[in-house]
Order: sequence, then structure tokens, then C-alpha cells
Amino acid sequence: MNAFSGIRRTSATLMATLLVVVLCMAGFAGPVAAAAAGKADTGKPSPAQTDFQRLEGRWVRPDGGYVLELRNVKKDGSLTAAYYNPRPIRVFRAEAGRKNGTITLFVELRDVNYPGSTYTLQYDPATDRLKGKYFQAVEKQTFDIDFVRAK
Repeated sequence: MNAFSGIRRTSATLMATLLVVVLCMAGFAGPVAAAAAGKADTGKPSPAQTDFQRLEGRWVRPDGGYVLELRNVKKDGSLTAAYYNPRPIRVFRAEAGRKNGTITLFVELRDVNYPGSTYTLQYDPATDRLKGKYFQAVEKQTFDIDFVRAK
């Protein structure tokens, strides 16, 4: 063994360490750490990723045919929402969250006859329903409501 083989080994170790640091900084920390620990990445999304995505789809209020359509649900709770009665009503804000382990949804409407009306809902996985409160801003009244998934 000569002096250069030790330098080559040290250089290779330094390069591998540098690569891990760069990959971690680029957002690949999970897979890199799993590989470094000798664990395989299963490729399964985390519960936060899949739970919010359960909200995607068309939801109908059985008491009136109002439709809430949820798309592009992200793991951070952001989503795209549309509301119909039967024509489109402007959705000002919509976001998914979690409270005490339950998936929640907040939707605020701002349109003619809907000046800040809101839905505050919880997802019930046992019945695949959205249940909660509807605040009707014009009359300043709150109603218990639920949405069922449109088939």
C-alpha cells in the first residue's frame, strides 16, 4: 500500500459525505437518510399526504343539492374548491386541516347573497361524509349540515 491509496480513500469518503450533504440540502434527506441507514424507502406517502386527499371529489348536500367540488388537495392543506347552487358561487378561501386527529375543512364563500358565508366541516371516514356547520351570513344563522360523496 502506498501513500496515494490512503489519499484516494480519504478523497472518496470526503466526496461521498459532500454528496450526502448536497442531497440533503436539495430536499432528498428522507431517502438519503434511509439509504445511509440501510433501510429501503417503501415509496408509501405519509398519512398527512393521503388523509387530506380523501377530500377530493364532488360532495352533495342532500337537503338542497348544493355541490362542493374539491380538487388538487395538497399535503399542506391547500386545495381548489368550487361551489354550486346550482350556478357557481365564488369560493374566497378553502383549506384542509387537522384538529384532534380529525380531518377538517373550512370554506368561505364571497359572492352575491353569500357575503362571507362559511362551511366548517369534519371528514367522517366511517360514513365517508363531510359533517359540520354552515353559517349563512345574510341571515346570520348557523345550520347543522352534511355532504355525501357524489357517485
